[in-house]
Amino acid sequence: MTLVSLLAFILSIAFTLSLCNGNLNLPPCKENERQALLMFKKDLNDYSNLLSSWAGEGDCCNWTGVACDNLTGHVHELHLAGNYDEIGEIHGLGGKVNPSLLNLKHLSYLDLSYNNFEGLQIPSFLGSLKGLRYLDLSYVGFNGTIPPQLGNLSSLRYLDLSEYSGLMVENLKWLSGLSLLKHLGMSVIDLTNASHWLQVNTFPSLLVELHLSSCELYHIPSGIANLTNLKVLDLSMNNINSTIPTWLYSLSHLESLNLFLNAFHGKISSSLGNLTALVDLQLRRNQLEGEIPNSLGNLCRLTLVGLGMNNFRGRVSEILESLSRCSSDQIDYLDFSNNNFSSHLSGKLGIFKNLSLLDLRNNSISGLIPMSLGNLSHLQHLAIDHNSFEGVVSEAHFTDLTRLKFFTANENSLTLKTNYDWVPPFQLSTLSLGSWRLDPSELPTWLQSQNQLSILNMSNTGISGTIPTWFWNIFSYDVKNYVGLSSNQLSGEVPNIVSTNWPKPKQDSNSFSIGSKFVIDLRSNQFNGSLPLVSSTMSILDLSNSSFSGTLSHVFCDRSDVPKNLQVLYLDNNLLNGEIPDCWLHWPNLITVNLEDNNLTGKIPSSIGDLLSLGSLHLRNNSLFGELPVSLQNCEQLLLLDLAENKFVGGIPIWFGQSLVVLSLRSNKFHGTIPDELCGLTSLQILDLAHNNLLGTIPSCFQNLSSMGTKFSSKRFTSIALFRVLFYDDSAGFVYLGQTTYIENAVFVTKGREVKYNTMLRLVASLDLSSNMLSGEIPEELTNLNSLQTLNLSYNLLTGRIPSQIGDMGTLESLDLSVNQLSGEISPSISNLTFLDYLNLSYNNLIGQIPKSTQLQNFDQSSYVGNKLYGPPLEERCNINEAMAPVDDEKHIEGHLLEDGGFYLSLGLGFAFGFWIVLGSLLSNVPWSNAFSQFQNSIVKKFYATIIECY
Repeated sequence: MTLVSLLAFILSIAFTLSLCNGNLNLPPCKENERQALLMFKKDLNDYSNLLSSWAGEGDCCNWTGVACDNLTGHVHELHLAGNYDEIGEIHGLGGKVNPSLLNLKHLSYLDLSYNNFEGLQIPSFLGSLKGLRYLDLSYVGFNGTIPPQLGNLSSLRYLDLSEYSGLMVENLKWLSGLSLLKHLGMSVIDLTNASHWLQVNTFPSLLVELHLSSCELYHIPSGIANLTNLKVLDLSMNNINSTIPTWLYSLSHLESLNLFLNAFHGKISSSLGNLTALVDLQLRRNQLEGEIPNSLGNLCRLTLVGLGMNNFRGRVSEILESLSRCSSDQIDYLDFSNNNFSSHLSGKLGIFKNLSLLDLRNNSISGLIPMSLGNLSHLQHLAIDHNSFEGVVSEAHFTDLTRLKFFTANENSLTLKTNYDWVPPFQLSTLSLGSWRLDPSELPTWLQSQNQLSILNMSNTGISGTIPTWFWNIFSYDVKNYVGLSSNQLSGEVPNIVSTNWPKPKQDSNSFSIGSKFVIDLRSNQFNGSLPLVSSTMSILDLSNSSFSGTLSHVFCDRSDVPKNLQVLYLDNNLLNGEIPDCWLHWPNLITVNLEDNNLTGKIPSSIGDLLSLGSLHLRNNSLFGELPVSLQNCEQLLLLDLAENKFVGGIPIWFGQSLVVLSLRSNKFHGTIPDELCGLTSLQILDLAHNNLLGTIPSCFQNLSSMGTKFSSKRFTSIALFRVLFYDDSAGFVYLGQTTYIENAVFVTKGREVKYNTMLRLVASLDLSSNMLSGEIPEELTNLNSLQTLNLSYNLLTGRIPSQIGDMGTLESLDLSVNQLSGEISPSISNLTFLDYLNLSYNNLIGQIPKSTQLQNFDQSSYVGNKLYGPPLEERCNINEAMAPVDDEKHIEGHLLEDGGFYLSLGLGFAFGFWIVLGSLLSNVPWSNAFSQFQNSIVKKFYATIIECY
């Protein structure tokens, strides 16, 4: 044995000397293994040429990703992971995994992570590579069931099968064969079928890291309790609904605990202090409650504390006090957001020298911002939105914040006071001070020093003055850009929204990322003058609720061939005039166009049909006229069309697209009958044809409007929300809502008043045909629309009875059948309308007793006046005889007078004729004519009241 040891020593010395002298001739790879690698490559798709060196007769030990044993020349490691380049594109391998790998008998390390094998199953033959100690198949696109043959790899120390989606297990019995395993990654693998096994079995006892994120777990696996060597435990993004088990506090070696996004509830035990090795504590987005135990201060190695989005309470100053005991020097991440923490920030905040993120949003923290904040020289992310902070924030608060990038502090009672010549020490990418006050009350001049801003929110800050010409140049172009100055007193003209810092798209191409958003929100100010020109980079522009004037042509008829990226346009509630320009071909990405409440005239141009992505078009309350262009039928994705309160003429078009959810043609001059083709619009939730000149009967096929007859559910109509401006920075855990949430809205009349619905629009169903000249009976089929909340058929010439099954419309909240010629008794089923909040049956020919129900007797007498009804709430059998029918317009007065008896008609006409003869000479004078017309109307109304009295 001594001789053998001596020879081994001499050989090692010789090997070392030859290595130092550069004379070592490493053995080449084995030919059979080289051929095995070439066969493996043959079945791969190598679009990025990662394996370009795998060719020819060369030594395979020198090939990319191949490592050989220096003594034997056998291939023992393959490092073939894909990689991301600097712009985020992945470069990897595809195809399939060839079984030739089985010829690599000495392979101990195989890394195929971050490639793309396009839904193939994990090859079961990998379980025959018995020498493997390291196997990484994470995020390679494998699908299907994990083969249990992997349990044969008894030498494995490291196994990662984590995936984006699509992998599952039938059971986990095969894990028992991996007794040496120290690292197990199974994130985003469906473990539903293995849930029972997880409760009665244990994991390999030597495990140091266990990653089970997004595994559809509903219980925390009890076998984890036996993993006494565990350092990393990741159970994030599951559905675990329990308290934190007491045994978890006994895992004394635990360095990282991630329970993010589950349903853990109850309090945190004071035993938390036992986890003295803990470095990262992530408990965000659970339902935990109570106060944070003081024992948190025992965790002297902590660098990350994530408590956000729970129901914790207590004094934030006490938490900072406990953390300051021994961990203040290394903590770099504190997230206390979205809880019920109160009190104030202590002056000790400044001792957390390494803090890079501080998130206190959505709590009840009050008091002043401590000056010591300015000492946090490593701070990059600061969020204090929606608290009760007060007082002045000055330049001193930012003294050493040279690394600050994100500062959001909306909805506090704070005032930012700076000198005119102040130059901040930071370069921000995000600044959000919504509802602050600025001193001076204008756009700060120090903004000129910022050249990396992508998000700025100074909405509702009381600033006045004008937008300076340099303003748009402070913004750098990013994937998410937001500029919010809404709800201020800014005035004057808005400089053209362009900057040399923003990219210019190339002709005939779309160089903008699909996910990119550049939002400008200047609504609700006092701007005037012409509209500004807009950069092609803009995706959402809101200039509503100001006093912009002039025409639209100079903005929309830019003849350049540069594609426009604009998707949402709000110009409503201004003073714009002229015609809608016929230039929409240049704006192909528009999804929402809102031009309502302006002074626009003319016809809708035919080029509106070029907006093939158009989802909503608002032109309400202008002076537009003419017939609707047939080209609108090209807008097949149109969800909302609001043309109310204009002067459009012609028949109701029959070419509306099937996707329409809201159609409002209210208060125009449409005539003719209601076409049956409208019955095919099965997605309609709101149909408003009121105040037109429509004739004929109500189509019985309206029962086919299935969205008005289907019980509401999230599946029936997800939402008419077209845009929600959402900015998310995963590294910070911040969610930035750029103050504006763009959700579609619709205006309609319900319960006797005009309302606007937006966020709850998907839960609304309304049918309004009032103030037309519709005749005939109300179709019984209409009662099949049992999800309607508003039905208004008033001011028509409808006859017959109220439908007998009216009570089937159980969701009705508003029913108006007034000023028609309906007769007979009120259907007893109306008592079933338990949600009814508004009812008007007045001025018909209804008779009999009002049905009894809690609802019907609580309405005012005016709901029944002008009929021959009795019973509560009416006081006598012949009710309120002096009442007059409300006058809607001349056509309805005429229609109702023609209905009544010949005697009364002759009496009225004779009186009017005599009146004209006696006073005809006076009527040639205009003032006398107007006075007489008013007098005549009053006489007619009194005669009508006499006619209906107990008739």
